[in-house]
Amino acid sequence: MPRPLEELRKERLKKLEKIRALGLDPYLSFFDRQHPISQVRKAKLGTKVVTAGRIMAWREHGKIVFADLVDQSAKIQILFRSDKLSVANLKIIALLDIGDFIGVIGKTFKTESGELTVEAGDLVLLTKSLRSLPAKSGLTDIEERYRQRYIDLLVNPEVRAVFETRTKIVSALRAFMDRNGFTEVETPVLQPVYGGASARPFVTHHQALDKDFYLRISDELYLKRLIVGGMEKVYEIGHDFRNEGIDRSHNPEFTMLEFYWAYADYKKLMEFTEGMFASLLKEIGGSLVLEYQGRKLNFKPPWKRITYRQAILKATGIDIDRADSEEKLQRSIKEHGIVLEERRLVGYGAVLDALYKQTTRPGLEGPLFLTERPAEFVSLAKRLPADPRKTASFQLLVAGEELINAYNELNDPIDQAERWQESEKLGDKGKAEHEALDEDYIRALEYGMPPTAGWGLGIDRLTAVLTNQPSLKDTILFPTLRPEK
Repeated sequence: MPRPLEELRKERLKKLEKIRALGLDPYLSFFDRQHPISQVRKAKLGTKVVTAGRIMAWREHGKIVFADLVDQSAKIQILFRSDKLSVANLKIIALLDIGDFIGVIGKTFKTESGELTVEAGDLVLLTKSLRSLPAKSGLTDIEERYRQRYIDLLVNPEVRAVFETRTKIVSALRAFMDRNGFTEVETPVLQPVYGGASARPFVTHHQALDKDFYLRISDELYLKRLIVGGMEKVYEIGHDFRNEGIDRSHNPEFTMLEFYWAYADYKKLMEFTEGMFASLLKEIGGSLVLEYQGRKLNFKPPWKRITYRQAILKATGIDIDRADSEEKLQRSIKEHGIVLEERRLVGYGAVLDALYKQTTRPGLEGPLFLTERPAEFVSLAKRLPADPRKTASFQLLVAGEELINAYNELNDPIDQAERWQESEKLGDKGKAEHEALDEDYIRALEYGMPPTAGWGLGIDRLTAVLTNQPSLKDTILFPTLRPEK
């Protein structure tokens, strides 16, 4: 029967006291590690090495002890022989546990079984661990894994691999943007007026100014101010915050790559996106074909393109060109025997969005471009000249998930102000997620913004697809969770 964790912790605390009684510091400030374990594994047999890491396994065989030592780069076996170590070393070995950090000085050799090993000639205790590491089979509670990610990373190497891949994804995206002449910038996280999307913001208070501020829900409005200021190709990789529910596809804090490109349009951005993904996938995995949650996804360009109207019509039989008001759409939904799961809906756009997400989006395997979203959805996008009810826009859909949102940017200050005023009216009617009028941004547009296209990518969702993870929580190191009791 396993011993209680608190009992094991008390034993380690007793060992901690004994270590201090020996005159040793159990939490050293420095150790001159000269050889990471990956380098030790490449060294010639008989080479003297100075390495360090965490003990992850411990096997005693009479007067010899084998330990597995692990650092970020690799793992290696350490051999301790009681007849070849000092009395001081033997006292330390008697007080070691799995989870402790040690420094080892010794020579490499191979055991009879052929395993590369370092025979320790000297060792130093670097950090005493007071809690027992759980076995991999003992860390099965998903929320506990997310909450104690430090243990998850230690016990599950495949988890660490996901986040190492995420780092490579971000680096590759940044390099691609830089190669294509974009300038990386930083814009405010604390904003006096939130904007750039229809979302409920987080509110905070600035004491010195005695004014409420909002955590940004998007980088968009500040990046477009830079386009007004004469910068023609700008991007930002940063955190955005939306005061919304938490599920497998949403986290209140998330990472976006947004860029804005003067004199480009949404059609040019579709070609740019295909080129970006081709470059990214070859760099990350070497192939444009990958498996995601049992689905085979082929990212070889060109990708399928379908209008929003065509997608809704195919999935439901409803033609949104005819059902072009809230009353008509609700009637068509009822006539087609569809019952929307979300009931508290205000406005044509909200009803249409609920219909799309429930009936249409799950069946869009992709990768595909969903184009010409209705104007009610995107108050910052330019309308199509041939059909002002629709916008010059696209979304990238992959396995029923939206990865990218892009459109031609509205640069008419009068039209923009009117759209925001309409959005605020919906807020007055009870719509929680609506946009607010930003008078400074309107002032910026009045100075003139050239024709511009903008684009936003969810890094967390992209990482989930490229690493075959079922939930965003598996791609965010510390996802938002309900506080512990």
